[in-house]
Amino acid sequence: MAPVLTEGFIPVISVTADCLPQAWEKAVLGVWDNGLEVKTQYDKPEDPLSKDATAVITVTSPFAEPRIHKNFPGGPAELEAYRQEVVSGIHDHWIDPAAGKWTYTYHQRLFAYCPVENLRDPNTPKPFEEVNQIQYIIDKLSEVTHTRRAQAITWMPSADPDTDDPPCLQRIWCRLVANSEGELALNMNTHWRSRDLYKAWFMNVYALTDLQRIIAEKISEKINQPVEVGRYVDISDSLHIYGSYFNDAEKEVAKMRQSPFTGRAWQSTHPAFEMMIKEAHENLAKDPDWYAKPGGTK
Repeated sequence: MAPVLTEGFIPVISVTADCLPQAWEKAVLGVWDNGLEVKTQYDKPEDPLSKDATAVITVTSPFAEPRIHKNFPGGPAELEAYRQEVVSGIHDHWIDPAAGKWTYTYHQRLFAYCPVENLRDPNTPKPFEEVNQIQYIIDKLSEVTHTRRAQAITWMPSADPDTDDPPCLQRIWCRLVANSEGELALNMNTHWRSRDLYKAWFMNVYALTDLQRIIAEKISEKINQPVEVGRYVDISDSLHIYGSYFNDAEKEVAKMRQSPFTGRAWQSTHPAFEMMIKEAHENLAKDPDWYAKPGGTK
């Protein structure tokens, strides 16, 4: 349903999809058709205004096939590198704010959260011990499956507002829900301050839903009971398509209007995709810097 546009209001779009590629296409079309035209802090003088909306995107079955969109900006190697960056921390060694490098990775903020005053100062006081928030989620849901307190945050109000590239992902919230037969499913919400829909959304969600899968497996091991991956809900305050991307995005939007998304999607078991992922996995095991370089999308 198209949002009701009111002057001075940011449009709100709601998308429900069965799988990741369908969700990405529905979101792109929703923001393209209904997004607010607005400036960004990264525009060049010749860039068109971006398209922007607040969005709530529900993926009812995050691991349903097809799981891979062929046309998202990037490719299987970049997708695998980013997945490992988020769930395994293969690029945490790029964090070196004092040297002008990254101020964070999502893995570091989620698995080793440690607020400080000045990220650029190597001698800044560290008054708190690192907190593994993902382990907290696993432990808390294993103890009380219906708890509403199983969450992890990324934002450091003491330091992030003064940085040039503060985290887009703000919070993860998880809860277990049992069906009528008592079988548990892990539901996950993620909350985002700002989001590049065209170039970053698909990789973000591919990695975060894999983290959802890992959390479900760890809880299952602790409670000795099956835990399925439940629905995934993605909430963005500012979900946008940059004006500088319009030439590429417009071509993709035309394809989305002309034919079903399934013609642009892969099963995750497709031999070509599996081969490229396997090669990327092997190369990253030898050298975590093999594909991605510092400065890429977090």
